[in-house]
Amino acid sequence: MANSKAVVALAIGLIFLLNLAGQCYGYIVNGGLQYGFYNGKCRSSDVEEIVRKAVYNKFLSDRTIAPALIRMQFHDCFVNGCDASILLDGPNSEKTAPPNLSVRGFDVIDAAKDAVEKVCAGVVSCADIIIMATRDVVSLSGGGRYSVQTGRRDGFVSLAQNTRTLPPPSASVSSAVQAFAKKGLTVSDMIYLLGGHSIGIAHCSLFKDRLYNFKNTGKPDPTMDLFLLSSLRRTCSQNATVDRTANLDQNPSSSSVVDKSYYSQIMMRRGVLKFDQDLASDPLSKFTVAAIASSWDFNTKFGKAMVKMGAIQVLTGTQGQIRKSCRAINRQISWTSLIKS
Repeated sequence: MANSKAVVALAIGLIFLLNLAGQCYGYIVNGGLQYGFYNGKCRSSDVEEIVRKAVYNKFLSDRTIAPALIRMQFHDCFVNGCDASILLDGPNSEKTAPPNLSVRGFDVIDAAKDAVEKVCAGVVSCADIIIMATRDVVSLSGGGRYSVQTGRRDGFVSLAQNTRTLPPPSASVSSAVQAFAKKGLTVSDMIYLLGGHSIGIAHCSLFKDRLYNFKNTGKPDPTMDLFLLSSLRRTCSQNATVDRTANLDQNPSSSSVVDKSYYSQIMMRRGVLKFDQDLASDPLSKFTVAAIASSWDFNTKFGKAMVKMGAIQVLTGTQGQIRKSCRAINRQISWTSLIKS
C-alpha cells in the first residue's frame, strides 16, 4: 500500500514538473480562461482564424459537420470537463463508449490542430480547438458568431466508463435538469443548449416506439402531431432494416439553420424525440420554451450558454498539457503504467 501511494505521488509530481517545463506560450497569467488568450502567442498568426479556415473548408463539403461538432463539445464537456478527453484513442477510451460511437468530426479537429501546429507548435490545446471549431460551425449555420474564452489545457484521462454522466435520450426532463445542475448549468442553460437540436438529426431507432408501439400500447404516442406521425412513418417503416434519420427541427425551411424554430416546432407537438416533446409540456421547462419561441435574442443567449458549458471543469495554468496530437497524450510519462507497476 505504501509503495502504491508513493508511486501515485511520484506520478503527480513528475507530471506537474513536466508541465512547468512545457511551452511557456500556453500559460494563463490569472489562472482562468480569457477572451483572446492566444493573441500574440503565435507570432503574427491569428489562431482563431486558422481554426476557422479549417472548419470552413470542411463545412463547404459537409454541412452536417455543424451538429456533429456541437454534439462533440457537449459529449466532451459533460464527462471530464472540457479537456478534449473525447479525442483520445484507446481500447477503453471515451470514443469506445456506446453514447460516443456515433460522435464524429474528429477529422476536422485534426485538420485544425495540424494547421496551428505548423505555425506555432505546442501552443494551442485540442480542448480549445473543439470550442473554437464549434463556435465557427454555429456561425456558419446562421447562429450568430459569439466570442469564446480560451486557455484550456488537455487532459490525461479518457475512460469509457466516465460517459455515464451523459444524459441518455430516454431521460426525463427532471433527471436531465439534475444532470445539468451537477455541471453548474441552470434549467435555462439546458433549454438554450438544446437549441443545438435546431440542426440535429435522430436515428429512427431512437423514436420508432413513438410511431408504432408507444409504451407497449400498440399505438403511437398520442402527443405527436398527426401530420408529423404520418411523415415519420414514411421515413421509418415498422419493419425497416436500415436505421434512417429525421431532422429534429421539422420546419423544412430552417432544419439546417441554428435558430429558434425548434422551440416553435415542439410547441406544436412536432418534436421527434420524446425528450424534446416533453420540454414543451413539463412544468420545469415549458414556460422557458414558450418564451424562447417568441423571443428575438435566441442567438445571443444560445452563444452565452455555449460559452458557459465550455467552462465546465477546465484545466488551466499548469494543469494538463498541450498535446502534439489530439488523439494521444504526449509521451512524457505514463500515469497508468506507474500506478500498475
